[in-house]
Amino acid sequence: GDEALARSVLTREDEVNAYDVRIDEDSVTLIARRQPMGSDLRAIISIARAVSDLERIGDEAKKIAHAVVRGDGKRSNRPSPQLARDARHIARFAQEMLRDALDAFDRMDPAAGVDVVRRDQELNTEFQAALRRLLTQVMEDPRRLPAMLDAVTVLKSLERIGDHSKNIARYVLYLVEGRDVRHEDTAVLIAEGARRSAPR
Repeated sequence: GDEALARSVLTREDEVNAYDVRIDEDSVTLIARRQPMGSDLRAIISIARAVSDLERIGDEAKKIAHAVVRGDGKRSNRPSPQLARDARHIARFAQEMLRDALDAFDRMDPAAGVDVVRRDQELNTEFQAALRRLLTQVMEDPRRLPAMLDAVTVLKSLERIGDHSKNIARYVLYLVEGRDVRHEDTAVLIAEGARRSAPR
């Protein structure tokens, strides 16, 4: 419920947008001037796609900050202790996925990327469980519905951050192996990753 911190996020989101535009322009300039091919072109495309997902993560952070500002610090607008625990748990999970996806991208490690893809399924399960608990609370006390709607926004934004982290992890496979797996079945990717890491 820290409104000052939320407003800081809203201000910094503009910086993220500016980085997105600048990196996109630099990518286009680099392609036009150098005409890269093969792995160099894949690197530029992968970075541009990852930056786009990072910008969208900034958008999700902005939605969370707006929910806090709307709450206005009033006690009646604060989430229940259970909901606050759910949000913190899912936030930690999403943050870890993002950190690990960026690390996999930096190290060009497809196995680590596939692990992030696998963990997105766990995050989705946690998100669904939190939504069920939230619905139960609304049924018990309908007067808390406005605060609960903001809570749904926060939880959904955290789940979307996990989705964007998964996307970044998928770009690692494109960068390293030249495979565009954005639309491939997650279960297939995970099975391939397990085969790849199995001892021979």
